[in-house]
Amino acid sequence: MANSPFDLENESTYRAWRDAKLAAYPRSVDELLVSLTDPRHLTPAELAALADRCGRANMALYSAPHLPPADKSIPKQLAQQLGLNRLEGNYLADEDGLSSITPAVDEGGGVRGEFIPYTHKPINWHTDGYYNALDHRILGMTLHCARDADTGGENALLDHEIAYIQLRDANPDYVAALMQPDAMTIPARMDADDIARPEQSGPVFAVDPGQGFLYMRYTARTRSIVWKDDALTQAAVKALADILASSEYILTARLSPGMGLICNNVLHTRSGFADSPEHRRLLYRGRYYDRLRFDLNKAPAHAA
Repeated sequence: MANSPFDLENESTYRAWRDAKLAAYPRSVDELLVSLTDPRHLTPAELAALADRCGRANMALYSAPHLPPADKSIPKQLAQQLGLNRLEGNYLADEDGLSSITPAVDEGGGVRGEFIPYTHKPINWHTDGYYNALDHRILGMTLHCARDADTGGENALLDHEIAYIQLRDANPDYVAALMQPDAMTIPARMDADDIARPEQSGPVFAVDPGQGFLYMRYTARTRSIVWKDDALTQAAVKALADILASSEYILTARLSPGMGLICNNVLHTRSGFADSPEHRRLLYRGRYYDRLRFDLNKAPAHAA
């Protein structure tokens, strides 16, 4: 991590990066929004606008309400233009790999009804795929709204780099604690026949050894999670929870039909919501093993 702002021994590089990050970070959710003529065919100006938002906040919102909002090719082809190709096809996903996040017909029965995203309930702070093995990290994530709720269903959003900054400013030892390889453990999940998912331990904050970016795995849930049982880790977990309860950098958005989110798997929540059987809230979610890229559609430079 030479010359990395995430090196806890490199205070000068961290301070320079921190100050620039906080100065550029959006202070209103409106600053994240980019209107797109057709997300399936981005223009150079649209690509630059999305790159600007994601450079500042690791996320962007887009809006294309003039197109059929339930067209799944919109989020799929948008993601492909931004380097998101390795789609996690979990067993609850649709055949195309995207997940249709909508309340199950009977939230108390069936496989989907056992999982909170497929209910009307609120979802606390998390990054997607926090229970995945480290060689299947979810680095990119998309949400596309096909139908909104009658009321509720807002998403609170926070760039994980901002959470890192606020925690490191509180106490660098907290960051070190949450970088331990056994800081957070997700117990094995059992099904009727066998282990559906093995126990998975890992850090909360980690730095990619090849590209040097910071990524995060986190959940605020208190069930089905085991934090390392030492005083410093426990204090770090509480400090991070306090940040997520009160950070001035949290942005809140309510996606309407034709709107969507692209991000490098930032921290996010969902409030509870109400809808009706005739008008079920429906979002298409994509989870990717890739990070966003904005250098794929540039014209090649001409030789002199």
